[in-house]
Amino acid sequence: MAHVSDLIASDIEQYLKSHEKKSLLRFITCGSVDDGKSTLIGRLLFESKMLFEDQLAAVEADSKKWGTQGDAIDFALLVDGLAAEREQGITIDVAYRFFSTDKRKFIVADTPGHEQYTRNMVTGASTADVAVVMVDARKGVLTQTRRHSYLVNLLGIRRIVVAINKMDLVGYAENVFRRIVEDYSAFARQLGIEDVCFIPMSAFKGDNITEPSAAMPWYHGATLMGYLETVEVDESVMQLAPFRLPVQWVNRPNLDFRGFAGTIAGGAIRPGDRVRVQPSGRESTVARIVTRDGDLAQAVAGQSITITLADEIDISRGDVISTVAAPAEIADQFECTIVWMHDEPMFAGRPYLLKIGTRTVSATVTDIKYQVNVNTLEHAAAKTLELNAIGVCNLGLDRAIAFDPYRVNRDTGGFILIDRLTNNTVGAGLLHFALRRAHNIHMQHVDVDKAARAAIKHQKGCVLWLTGLSGAGKSSIGNLVEKRLHALGHHTYLLDGDNVRHGLNKDLGFTDADRVENIRRVAEVAKLMVDAGLIVLTAFISPFRSERRMARNLVEGDEFVEIFVDTPLEVAEQRDVKGLYRKARRGDLKNFTGIDSPYEAPETPEIHIEAARCTVEQAAGQVLDYLTRSGLIESGGRPG
Repeated sequence: MAHVSDLIASDIEQYLKSHEKKSLLRFITCGSVDDGKSTLIGRLLFESKMLFEDQLAAVEADSKKWGTQGDAIDFALLVDGLAAEREQGITIDVAYRFFSTDKRKFIVADTPGHEQYTRNMVTGASTADVAVVMVDARKGVLTQTRRHSYLVNLLGIRRIVVAINKMDLVGYAENVFRRIVEDYSAFARQLGIEDVCFIPMSAFKGDNITEPSAAMPWYHGATLMGYLETVEVDESVMQLAPFRLPVQWVNRPNLDFRGFAGTIAGGAIRPGDRVRVQPSGRESTVARIVTRDGDLAQAVAGQSITITLADEIDISRGDVISTVAAPAEIADQFECTIVWMHDEPMFAGRPYLLKIGTRTVSATVTDIKYQVNVNTLEHAAAKTLELNAIGVCNLGLDRAIAFDPYRVNRDTGGFILIDRLTNNTVGAGLLHFALRRAHNIHMQHVDVDKAARAAIKHQKGCVLWLTGLSGAGKSSIGNLVEKRLHALGHHTYLLDGDNVRHGLNKDLGFTDADRVENIRRVAEVAKLMVDAGLIVLTAFISPFRSERRMARNLVEGDEFVEIFVDTPLEVAEQRDVKGLYRKARRGDLKNFTGIDSPYEAPETPEIHIEAARCTVEQAAGQVLDYLTRSGLIESGGRPG
């Protein structure tokens, strides 16, 4: 069974060829903390003879320093490489390890068991074929066991091994094994998991890892290694799927060659096949399939290729090439499942970047339909998703994309969400289906456009976005600026925070989620008014940079003017005309900006007004001077 072969010494080339033809199985170990995941992988590496003598010597030395197994080797140290992991005896990051036997090659991902590292587990599971769910025989099925099993099923892993570990610590009792089998089977039926194998074992002592355990004569099933070597992973499934090639790179080495490179995400392709480029819908015929080793007569899922087409058509990175007979779907609105992976919660209405395959687009969660309780599988209402929460949501994109439902194709149906400012990955998602309105609602062409509406008013539409603390002077400055613009003959409209909350946004409170939705609605209204050719003034606290950036992105670059009315908190409190700060200090008014809710000051506003050092008239003059200098209005009051 061991990977060691006589061919290594006698015919290394023949050995490498035989090794190359072995099938590859990707699997993960998951479950609750301290169930023995790292120990199991260390044991597999040891039993498959994948350790060099110096590695074995090092782990023996480390076992004396860090180990938890007395004088015996602590196999977990072969996988837990971070100092914090060794100090605490836990797995924090995802650790990938390679090993092989005579029958198969393996890549295993050791994923953390702690709830706060669930996001790391999702990363490891996203490419796995089999999941080994570890269960401590002393503790049985725990919350994190259910959470990981739910995620494994959600991510499309259909073959699961429930490794009931530490049987040596319960005296190898059959009744303990049977009870856990019964408990887990009941939960698996709720999830719709059908292919489950239960194996009692001791990763530390090696029981039922590679050889049947003499201590458990009542068990007649496969060993773990026996299962992993023989489990059927149909590598041809994706080769039989519809052809999908997400374009990663347009290969243009010279004037005579233009190819489109990428890794095939599904199906097969041959020269002469008719293909469609999506989302544009243009069609052509495959001329060549080019690889480093020469042209191919056929290429299948998993291969990295470059194809050339018979026609010169516009194709860019992020496009998907499909067959004409079975093209991908096209949509810009979806139902999806999102696993939130960031400490900062997810808010409906907040813009993110979405990366699917090789394409990156702007995305907004338009509605959180419900959050899933992984313990009971109940659906609960939610306005936000916190770290590690799983929710079913509606998602809107700024443009249509080619996609497949995740259950059909992981590569063209799975996505990640990225924070637009930090570029951190904040969520992972799975597309279910396109919403019907994505197919039925289209932008209507109009003959009278924004330029025509602005021209008849002899002005250029724009948004003057005043932001600052409550009591900073935003409404006073905005009101005076509008009066002066009106006197100069400009067509304006002032959207004030208090006034809007009496009508359009009267259903919203002051939680972070409601604040995000409040600004989203205002930004959309402001966009429509700019389209009507108006100069729009908004006076809102708008405490979060993300929402102000979202409002900016709705209009053209020179149409958004951020005005930071910078007033120190103590000055704003002294003004306190409405008595709001006093209520907030007493605790009678929750989520008040500057007291118990944050204000994120603009970093590079177009206009910075130090309101404590100038009058309202001077502040209004500062705004009008900027509008004149930037060409939004002409000097002397004539519209620009």
